Amino acid sequence: MAERIFKGGEYLVTEVMKDEVFTPEDFTDEQKQIAETTEQFVLKEVKPDIDEIDRQNFDLMVERLKKCGELGLFMIDAPKEYGGLELNKTASILAAEKMGAAGSFSVAYSCHTSLGTPPLMYYGTRELKNKYLKKLISGEWLGAFCLTEPDAGSDAFSGKTTALLSDDGKNYILNGTKQFITNGSFADIFTVFAKTDQRHFSAFLVERGFAGVSIGSEENKMGIKGSSNTQVVFDNARVPVENVLGEIGRGHKVALNILNIGRLKLGATVTGMAKDALAEGIRYANKRKQFGKAISSFGAIKEKLADMTANIFASESLVYRLSGMMDGKLESIEKDTENYDEKYQKGIEAYSLECGIAKVFCSDVLAHVADEVVQIFGGYGYISDYPAERFYRDERINRIFEGTNEINRLVVIGLILRKAMKGELPLRSEAMKAFEFLMTPSFEEIDESIPFTKEKLLLKNLKTLFLILAGAAVQKYGDRLQYEQEILLAAADMAIQIFAVESAVLRAEKAYISADERKKGLMKAAVQVFSFAASEKTAVAAKKAAFYVEEGDTLAMILSGVRRFTKYDATGLLQAKRALADAVIEEEKYIF
Repeated sequence: MAERIFKGGEYLVTEVMKDEVFTPEDFTDEQKQIAETTEQFVLKEVKPDIDEIDRQNFDLMVERLKKCGELGLFMIDAPKEYGGLELNKTASILAAEKMGAAGSFSVAYSCHTSLGTPPLMYYGTRELKNKYLKKLISGEWLGAFCLTEPDAGSDAFSGKTTALLSDDGKNYILNGTKQFITNGSFADIFTVFAKTDQRHFSAFLVERGFAGVSIGSEENKMGIKGSSNTQVVFDNARVPVENVLGEIGRGHKVALNILNIGRLKLGATVTGMAKDALAEGIRYANKRKQFGKAISSFGAIKEKLADMTANIFASESLVYRLSGMMDGKLESIEKDTENYDEKYQKGIEAYSLECGIAKVFCSDVLAHVADEVVQIFGGYGYISDYPAERFYRDERINRIFEGTNEINRLVVIGLILRKAMKGELPLRSEAMKAFEFLMTPSFEEIDESIPFTKEKLLLKNLKTLFLILAGAAVQKYGDRLQYEQEILLAAADMAIQIFAVESAVLRAEKAYISADERKKGLMKAAVQVFSFAASEKTAVAAKKAAFYVEEGDTLAMILSGVRRFTKYDATGLLQAKRALADAVIEEEKYIF
């Protein structure tokens, strides 16, 4: 892990160096072994039965989930004290990524490992952990997470499920209905959120066998068909007071922090799914012949393959940079320190902003990849006998659950502004500097003989542009900015693209030193292809924000800044795309 511990959102106002980020090239042998174990499990135990799993054969699903437990895939980051391996977050993120190729099975796996087990692991008392944790990390029991309700989706904390203390003070009596609960039909234990005083949430561990707990029928879904999604109903369900997680009235903290980990792991999972979809698309393009040639030889297909590869490179770089940041923070906390569990949870919470970025960016990348793979398959991509159709259906939910991408984008920019208001990010002072720079002619020259110099200049300029627009929006709206969602979403899009570009550039710059000539060329190509696309996307978002916020001479000045700061010399872009495409066509898989 890098020694420097960054604050959440700090990337926007500081220069990050290549040796300060963790990359996939830094995986340890132990982490690689976890990846290999997971990959082989998916290849041998899931993919041969993926159609049967999608027919909702839950006996098979549960059998395979329990096999995960036997292989140790549920205990990666669980404490050794309770039988876990106690590895870092990067190891568990890597397992999640490799599980991405498992289709709807990966949803059940992710629910158990990202949402079902962590509430107990992070917020349970020692007695609760002794009672339940070994069962969950061994696969003896399977877990689920009950937050969403029929009338409480994005506004999750408006839920109506109640928990009232019994007269004898021994139980909480739960009443209410939870909706779209993954693993609902076969989970043994649920983390349930309910209001104890009609206002504040609390979290409870509820066994399936408790009186008053019942499971609704399966939802008939568009995709991820093999996963279970049901209502879970509580009708005077009696839950022992010992089964409270965390503090009464502080359940929102449990939910939000668990969702942070869930969003990061979702970013990894969809990155794995994107790699799998890309490989299927390449193999089909190599086999499919039209006009007497494999369609992979045509420029129209090559461009798709190159763009997908570059986007996945950025997605992968972002996910592991973030897991490295989180591991660095968590490993800095001494285990014998007072209130270790609380500090550990705050260590995760410190990167809630970046977790939201990972969820949005990586799921958007998968959406693009799945769509293009269907296009490569042509008419056969619309037929369920071919894998492209399943990728397309399964992809769509990832932009909805774990908080919709719209909600996560608002969370990202909301946290940035909140940190600025608290003085944790010097956004105001840096915005003033950025405005001064906007009004100053630039005579900056770069040495193009140094790898990635153009991209690093672009990155610096994109940060400047973000600060200009964020500063203008705050100046105009003040506290009212929180209600201007169109402006906030445009600013979030800029912040997300900046983090992705920086992650890709720093990874390539770090790996460049030890890479062979072929790898150097391919990394430069991936960075150039992605940087060009990201600069264009950022320009669109910045223009929208400028028109939303300003008018007259100030608008004209900012628009000139948009042109100046999103300018990127992409000379050789076609050659870069062809080099990437030729490499993946030859290897028939993602190449980094």
